[in-house]
Amino acid sequence: MTQINFSQTAKAVIDIERQAIDEIVQYIDEHFERSCQAIFDCSGRTIVIGMGKSGHIGNKIAATFASTGTPAFFVHPGEASHGDLGMITKHDVVLLISNSGETAEIMSIIPVIKRIGAKTIAMTGNPHSSIALLADIHLCIAVSKEACPLGLAPTASTTATLVMGDALAVALLEARGFTADDFALSHPGGALGKRLLLTIADIMHKGEQVPIVTNTDTVKAALFEMSAKGLGMTAVVDAESRLCGIFTDGDLRRIIEQRVDLHNALIDEVMTKGCATIQANILAAEALNIMEMKRINGLIVIDDEQRPIGALNTQDLLKAGVL
Repeated sequence: MTQINFSQTAKAVIDIERQAIDEIVQYIDEHFERSCQAIFDCSGRTIVIGMGKSGHIGNKIAATFASTGTPAFFVHPGEASHGDLGMITKHDVVLLISNSGETAEIMSIIPVIKRIGAKTIAMTGNPHSSIALLADIHLCIAVSKEACPLGLAPTASTTATLVMGDALAVALLEARGFTADDFALSHPGGALGKRLLLTIADIMHKGEQVPIVTNTDTVKAALFEMSAKGLGMTAVVDAESRLCGIFTDGDLRRIIEQRVDLHNALIDEVMTKGCATIQANILAAEALNIMEMKRINGLIVIDDEQRPIGALNTQDLLKAGVL
């Protein structure tokens, strides 16, 4: 029985697909520029159409467009012939994907798209194909060979198509000045959205949950407050309720080593003054940056008059998906 070398075959596939990506760099030319400009100037949406494996890639390209500032969606060419062409308007740009450039299902709907008045961009592996010649702009994705040894299964060609779609999306993203905040608005449920949209006010402990003692309290009283609130720290305020320091688990370990009298010593004598703080309207991700930079585990949230209104620690950031 012949032993199969799976790893060797896999490496050969990757080499061929890497070569395919290298080959399509030559097609980042005036046709690519025209394609980007047409989509950039579009007052409607970018409609991506593809059949079979090209359709699967087209779905991903449309999703990437939509999440990076270019309104887009995918339309299946078979469904288009049965009513979905009604989704396309004269203000749209239609991206037609077909490696052969002769896909019958796409060919059959091009006359209707032309009649609607939408601009068309063909992404094919044959610049002389029917779809390429019928489109307003042709974007070539030709590769020398497929990774499939039979030369039948779309492999290198679909990789090249996907990469070209990503190139379009990212070029347009930069042209639009699309920011991380813009990206987060379309991904509010994801980890990135939480990092970019959540504010301190959304996750901080507030009201009776905030550990607070006065600077005239004893260390013993501060320990009771820390235990009751469970944040590993307590804010220390003056007679006017303004923050004057913080006392943490780390401070406790320090004073135990110094043999400080926990029952009688005043918290004002052992607290950390000039502690790091944050305001409620700041992004939660900024709290993470401060904690990492200062190597601390918690922050007191203050108002404009330096009064504590909240508190949070790394566990709160972890629960919120920011960490």
